[in-house]
Amino acid sequence: MPMKRFVVIAFTLVVLLSGCMNQFNKVYKLTDQAYRYEYAKELYARGKYQGAITLLEDLVVVLKGGEFAQESMFLLGMAEYYAKDYETAATYFRKYTTSYPRGTYAELAAFYAGESRFQGTPEPRLDQTLTVQAIAAFQEYLDLFPDGKHRKEAHQRLIALQEKLVKKELLNAELYYNLGTYFGNCTSGGNNYDACIVTAQNAIKDYPYSDLREQFSVLIMKSKFKLAESSVEAKKIERYRDAEDECYGFLNQYPDSEQRKTAEKYIEACKKFTKE
Repeated sequence: MPMKRFVVIAFTLVVLLSGCMNQFNKVYKLTDQAYRYEYAKELYARGKYQGAITLLEDLVVVLKGGEFAQESMFLLGMAEYYAKDYETAATYFRKYTTSYPRGTYAELAAFYAGESRFQGTPEPRLDQTLTVQAIAAFQEYLDLFPDGKHRKEAHQRLIALQEKLVKKELLNAELYYNLGTYFGNCTSGGNNYDACIVTAQNAIKDYPYSDLREQFSVLIMKSKFKLAESSVEAKKIERYRDAEDECYGFLNQYPDSEQRKTAEKYIEACKKFTKE
């Protein structure tokens, strides 16, 4: 691009932006709240969410109790949502549903309260507090609006969120298994293999329809065998029997598993201690 043309375009953009800012500042200082509100809606429609938010944060207070009280609060939540400030958006949607449980935008606000939290949920390795909150929000939406317009999406979100929690439990169980006989983290005298078994068993119980059930079962089987291997003599036979039973149970439940050979190898090793 020729330098002269570039300078002209850059100058034009600066002038336009400056004009927009001057217009916004003028509107922001006005006392005509109806005009300010219409301008905020115009900014929102044009995707200028930060400008809309700045105006609406004032307007929701000014318009409270009036004709546009509900709409302004819902619009502020949506502006925050599209600006990707999901935590703040969820706060406004929740405030709307509390203030106007039968309001015009009650169903949408309830749905977006969950959707905002959903968008803000972290990857499975991190703390899942927001995931639990998102599940609660979507469940509340379905309880309040069982025939709601977004019920299908809410169900899909719930499945995705539960899968994230299951994945978190799998990562926890795998961590315990990989720590093995390391006792530095077992301040209460526990055992990493025991912790792996308990975590995996609880996950299978809490999420019976998860696609990760087999992976949890593999960890239980391996942990029980490793626990037997590392046991003191007084507990070896009992734990090898438990590991052997676990292996047979695994083969019955997952006869075509890729871990079948591992289970069979463990059984043969266990029999050296369990045979009469």
